[in-house]
Amino acid sequence: MRIGCPREIKNHEYRVGLTPESVHELADRGHEVWVETGAGLGIGASDAAYRDAGARVVDGPEPIFAECEMVVKVKEPQPEERARLRRGQVLYTYLHLAPDPEQTDDLIRSGVTAIAYETVTGPNRTLPLLKPMSQVAGRMSVQAGATALEKAQGGRGVLLGGVPGVLPGKVCVIGGGVVGFNAAQMAVGLGADVTILDRDPEVLERLGIHFESRAKTRFSSKANLEDEVVQADLVIGAVLIPGAAAPKLITRDMLGRMKQGAVLVDVAIDQGGCFETSRPTTHAEPTYVVDGVVHYCVANMPGAVARTSTYALNNVTLPHALRIAELGWKRALAENPHLAAGLNVHDGHVTYEAVAQELGHAYRPVDEVLG
Repeated sequence: MRIGCPREIKNHEYRVGLTPESVHELADRGHEVWVETGAGLGIGASDAAYRDAGARVVDGPEPIFAECEMVVKVKEPQPEERARLRRGQVLYTYLHLAPDPEQTDDLIRSGVTAIAYETVTGPNRTLPLLKPMSQVAGRMSVQAGATALEKAQGGRGVLLGGVPGVLPGKVCVIGGGVVGFNAAQMAVGLGADVTILDRDPEVLERLGIHFESRAKTRFSSKANLEDEVVQADLVIGAVLIPGAAAPKLITRDMLGRMKQGAVLVDVAIDQGGCFETSRPTTHAEPTYVVDGVVHYCVANMPGAVARTSTYALNNVTLPHALRIAELGWKRALAENPHLAAGLNVHDGHVTYEAVAQELGHAYRPVDEVLG
C-alpha cells in the first residue's frame, strides 16, 4: 500500500503522524511511504532521517492526497486538507467529529473512509489510541493551570504547592478517567489540595485506594460539583463520553461564585468542552477571561510536547496502520471489532452512532458497511 504522511498545519501543531521508526516498519514490510518535506521537524526528525528509514520525501501535501491510498495524520484535517480527500482513500487520524459539523459534512462529501483514533476500542471498554494523549493532556493540564494561576498571567497569584505556613492551592478535577487520574497525579505531586469528582463508584473506589489520603474523592452530584468549584483555585475538566459531545458541567452562573483569578482548564475541548463558557484556543493565545475566571482551552495540548506525544501516539497507532496496510481497510476492520469501532465516516455515510445522533445525520452501522 502507498501511505502518505503530510505535515500538520493546525495552529502550533508540531506532532507528526509517522516517526522515522514507524516509516521503517512500514517500508520493511514492503509498503511505500510518502512523507511531506518538513513534516517531522517539530519532533527533531529531518527529511534525511525519513529517507534513511525508507520514505520518499515529497514537496507539499498535494502528491500525498492525490496519490496515496492511506493518509496518516495526528489532528483532524483542516478545510484545505479536506478539500483534497477523495472517495476510496483511507484517512487515519484523530477526528473528534461530534462538536464539528463542518468537518463531518466535508468528510461525508469527500466519500473518504475515515478511521478516528479516539473511538478505536480495546478490552474492557478502553480507548487505547486516545489513552497516551489523555495521559499527556492530563499531566499538562496541571502544568498549564499552574502557569495560568500566576498573577502576571491573569490568575490569583497562587502557588499550587504552597510553602511552609501558607496553605496549598485547591485543585478540583472533574472526571476520574485517564485524564483525571494523570492530572491528579501531577497536582498531588506538586503538593496541592486535590479533590477528584466522578459519578462511577468503582472509579472513586479505585482512585481512593491509589491516592489514599493524598487526594480526596467525591461523588459528582450537581451540589457537590458546585461546592468544589467555588472553593477551587484550579478546576480541570476531564470528562469524556466516547465519540459524543462533552456535557456542560460548569455553567456561566457558577463563574460568578468562583474566586476571582481562578483557572479553568478544559481538556474536553476537543469534544466541545465541558464548561458552558469554553471555546477552543491555541498555543499562540491559550487563555481568555470570563467574569474574572481564566479559561485555558487549547484544543491540541499535547502538540506543545510534540516529541513525547508523537512517539507515545505512534506506539499505539502503528500496529493498526500495519494491519490496514497489509490487509486493506475492510478486511482489517472485519477481523478486528476494536478497530472497526474507529470507523466514523465511509463513502458518504456516518458510521459512528454517537456522531450521527449529535449532528442529526443518518446512521449506517459498521456491520452493514463491512457486510
